Amino acid sequence: MTIGIGGSTAAIELDKIENRTQNVKPIELNEYLERIQKAVRFMKEHSVKVLYINAGTNLYYFTGTLWSASERMVGALLFEDGSLEYIAPKFEEGTFHKYMKVQSAVNCWEEHESPYELIGKLLKNKQLTGGSFAIDESAPYFLVDGISIANRSFSFVNAQQITAGCRMEKSKNEIAIIQQAKDITIEVQKAAAKILRPGITVNEVTDFINKAHIKAGVSSGSYFCIVLFADDTQYPHGVSVPQPLKENEAVIIDTGCRLEGYLSDITRSYVYGEPSEEYRTIWDLEKKTQLAAFEAAQLGSSCGSVDDAARKTLAAAGLSADYSLPGLPHRVGHGTGLDIHEYPYLVRGSEIKLQEGMVVSNEPMICVPGKFGIRHEDHFYMTENGPKWFTIPMHSLDNPFGY
Repeated sequence: MTIGIGGSTAAIELDKIENRTQNVKPIELNEYLERIQKAVRFMKEHSVKVLYINAGTNLYYFTGTLWSASERMVGALLFEDGSLEYIAPKFEEGTFHKYMKVQSAVNCWEEHESPYELIGKLLKNKQLTGGSFAIDESAPYFLVDGISIANRSFSFVNAQQITAGCRMEKSKNEIAIIQQAKDITIEVQKAAAKILRPGITVNEVTDFINKAHIKAGVSSGSYFCIVLFADDTQYPHGVSVPQPLKENEAVIIDTGCRLEGYLSDITRSYVYGEPSEEYRTIWDLEKKTQLAAFEAAQLGSSCGSVDDAARKTLAAAGLSADYSLPGLPHRVGHGTGLDIHEYPYLVRGSEIKLQEGMVVSNEPMICVPGKFGIRHEDHFYMTENGPKWFTIPMHSLDNPFGY
């Protein structure tokens, strides 16, 4: 039996898990203010007069205001002089004030009124009659449509260069929170591996992983959880009717949690029992491919070149250098922070340069049709000396967690 796989129970493993969140330090007000000033610098670089920030992770990132997007406009206007004007429905005003961290005026609209015309009034108050107006890239079309029709004298652009430009480069505080979240999830991964047994169902494992995250101090439990057995593992994001575990079958567990808004995301692949020689060969190739991507991720290198390095390794082993199977059917990695997938992306053709503070996943999954899939997923962040792992990659197929 593979070391660290099976041999225990959910009750025993849950009892071992301790709260690991006591020393987590939330983002403080001064950092939100620094983010706003950074956004203003980007606005000036791109000649943007005003930026609309929509409810969701962008509003939370820049202002600390935790508010979910809905069919009603809730957001903020950031002007090139650094001033901020919130927009919210009148009946939500009292609640909105309780969620604000960066304090500023809340401009309200009644249910029968147009928030888009309210934006026009705020622009006039700022003596703005035209220019470049950047709209949050996450804003739904009805908001983009409403704002642009009501304010035709402005030229509208995608705010992604500003929003993602700020969010891609994490601060030391952000990286510390992400590290803590990943430390929790890797311990949950180790515990989940130990409870496996023939006949265990995906729902049992998923339920345990959720409870384990809660026991570790994350009150919301798992942010997501993908558990796959046998040939189900060939499908990166799961199947509609998962099968229970049998002896000598492949396992993939991909899970994470949210801590102070920031996400962990770790995947582990191994076999319960004895692996086939083909599985062993592909498992080792997956490890080699992940390492090739990591070594290619140097400061100033393009994100696309990291994806290229992984595919060259696969091609040298006789697999596809493109997306056909057996091989790697998707990009090598994605950024992670307040969203599980955010910029930058390690994908072919991306000219985004790796800079200090960027956080990305490294998961060049290899899928073998009709048989299995193997995904090693660890994240790294860019330091002044190059990439650094948040979690140590899988050790070996016979001892995945390096006991």
